[in-house]
Formats: sequence, structure tokens, C-alpha cells
Amino acid sequence: MYLSRMTTTDPGTATVAIADGIGAITFHHPKSNSLPGALLAEMAEAVTRLGLDPEVRAILIRSEGNVFCGGASFDELRAIETAEQGTAFFSGFKNLILAMIRAPKFVVTRVHGKAVGGGVGIVAASDYALATDGAAVKLSELAVGIGPFVVGPVIERKIGLGAFSALAVDADWRDAAWAGQHGLYARVLATEEELNSVTSELLQRLADFNPVAMARLKEVFWEGTDHWPEMLAQRAADSGTLVLSGFTRRAIAAVGKR
Repeated sequence: MYLSRMTTTDPGTATVAIADGIGAITFHHPKSNSLPGALLAEMAEAVTRLGLDPEVRAILIRSEGNVFCGGASFDELRAIETAEQGTAFFSGFKNLILAMIRAPKFVVTRVHGKAVGGGVGIVAASDYALATDGAAVKLSELAVGIGPFVVGPVIERKIGLGAFSALAVDADWRDAAWAGQHGLYARVLATEEELNSVTSELLQRLADFNPVAMARLKEVFWEGTDHWPEMLAQRAADSGTLVLSGFTRRAIAAVGKR
């Protein structure tokens, strides 16, 4: 068994463990598992490393706490002062998404609670996601003047343009049943105990499957995404500029006062 612990400059951690052919990444941040840039970079690096590790047959992403992921760190969004800084921050989501879809191993995500913004992007970039019936999803970016530009392509690919458009435009919650019906979740379980059991059983099976077959199937899942590095880089730059607008500044500040 291999175990390492990584910390970001802000409070928050990502822990990587390998056991029985499964590489597990567990992330946590005290503010609703929000994602600062350093934590995004740690997670992207961990996915890439596990994807190359011959001991790993599948990758698991999960989090601690009451929610799965609160999306982008508002502390970091408020601290952005230049378009370059904004682009660098949003590139963290680009890098994590690309690491997940390019890894030659299936990425399974365990969603035990609500997922917002970039958290929905992580779920969509997974090859298989399991959730509890309390794992509602929401794209809140438009409400703070940005828009889900970087995570949009992977979400649209997973659930279709119509569902993605609805999710992005009204910036409102959709329950886990809706997410399951639209393909964001492969399975929705009634309790966290069932989620743990079904996730464990799935990972045990994946550890015994042919790794060459899984790698090729992974390529099939993500065919047609060769242009994504350039597209997502442009989306990150667009977001990095928008975050400096007066409207977005006021909206993000208002969130911090609630």
C-alpha cells in the first residue's frame, strides 16, 4: 500500500492511497470542499500519476465532509487582480478535467453530497459516477457573472446540450434523480452505506478486468476531444477576464457577506 498526503497553501488537503489495484484520491477543504488553485493542481497531478502507475487498475475520486464539492474557491476569486491571474486560476479546472479524461484508467467518482460548479465538472469528467439521493447538483457560475465555460464542454458531453443549457441558465438546484436520469450519475443509491458498498464492489471488479481493454474503452469514451486543450485554454482566459468585471466583483463580494 502506498500513501501520501498533500497540502495546499490554503487549508485543505488531498490524500492519495493505492491498495488492491485502486488509486484513491480524497480531497477536503473546510469551506464546503471548495477548490483553490493549489488543490486543483494537486488533484490533477495525482490523477496523472495514478494513471501511469502500473499497480493501479482504476482511480477513485471522493471527498470528506457533508458536501461533495462547493466548486471554485471564492476566497481566490476575490483575490484575482489581473486577467493573467484569473486565467491561471481557471486553468486549474482545465488541467484537472484533461487529466481525468486522458488518464488510461477508468475514473470513478463517489458523490456523497451536493456538487456545485466545478464539482459538477469533476463528476462529468468521470467515466462512472455513483451518488446518494442527496447529491443535488447546481451550476452557480452565471449567478456570479462568470458562466460555466471551462466545465461546460465535459458536462454538455455527458448530459446533452438541452440539459446543460437548462442547468447553466437558471443556476438552480437539480436533485440526484434528475442527474441520474440525464446520465451525470450512473447510479443513485438511497444511503451513504449503500453508496460505499456499491462503490467498493465496482472497484473490486474493475481491479480484475483487462487493463488493456479498459484503456481502449476509455479512449472510445473520449473520442473527439483532441481539440479540448486549446478550447479549454480559451475558456479559462475568457473566465479570467470576466471575473474582473464590476458585475462579477459585486456578485462575488455579496456571496462572501451571506
